[in-house]
Amino acid sequence: MSIPDYQSIMYPLVELLSSGDEKSIREIYEGISNKFQLTDSEKVELLPSGRQSIIENRVGWAKTYLLKAGLLESTRRGYVRITSRGKDVLSSSINRIDINYLLQFQEFQEFRNLNKEEQKEIEVQREIKETINSTPDELIEYGVNRINDSLAQELLGRLRNNPPSFFETVVLQLLINMGYGQGNVTGKTGDGGVDGFVNEDKLGLAKIFFQAKRYKEDNPVTASNLRDFVGTLEVNGVNKGVFMTTSRFPKDSEIVISKTQKSIVLIDGPKLVNLMIEYNVGVTTVKTISIKKIDSDFFLDE
Repeated sequence: MSIPDYQSIMYPLVELLSSGDEKSIREIYEGISNKFQLTDSEKVELLPSGRQSIIENRVGWAKTYLLKAGLLESTRRGYVRITSRGKDVLSSSINRIDINYLLQFQEFQEFRNLNKEEQKEIEVQREIKETINSTPDELIEYGVNRINDSLAQELLGRLRNNPPSFFETVVLQLLINMGYGQGNVTGKTGDGGVDGFVNEDKLGLAKIFFQAKRYKEDNPVTASNLRDFVGTLEVNGVNKGVFMTTSRFPKDSEIVISKTQKSIVLIDGPKLVNLMIEYNVGVTTVKTISIKKIDSDFFLDE
């Protein structure tokens, strides 16, 4: 039996945890390898990078997607167990779990939509065996997008689980990394709709106020929050502001903003974490791939 793709691993992985006991990642690797009757050589077959086995990589991605969909949960570092949702799935009539099946869960939809615009630009097949018509460049971009999807979701979770004061410092650092001048966090209880400011440029010719709301996904920013922010800009004679949240904005947010002459930018959770990845806030580079081509100037006959 050949090494299974990561979607084929999903159902057996949940089934492996059906007892309700937590299992280590190592136990899961071994359980899946035995389930698919992998040979010793298949168990140690490496990715092109040579840094991880193919089966460990695919089990890892299957686990990540099941965690995002709420079928599994992390109990401690390196250990997972099945959730009540996972048990409900096993008790249903299905015998396969894949991406399309997981899309029924809101948490997984949020995870998949973090890079929605980028996903529209490149829709390559999700399985290696189905990517024969894709170019190497497309496969690299696809892989990077998938990795960033997972990273963005993890970032959002970390932000929501840290104190509001920490989130305010993250917003300040992000704005600074984006090229604005230095600033300060000024937020406190009853802050009147502002948590801090950055200088519009490095010379400090004008200020940009920002508001940072660390909310859960099911707790959106309200129109009242937006109006308070607009009012704060007005009172302080500031013309520009940025409102960032780990949640989302109300449907009528653009209407609220359009009623003021102030220049205000709204950044919701998905956009926020993508900016953090782009401007290296809370993330670090673990691998750099160098893509090379022929240097035509080097060859004299061309």
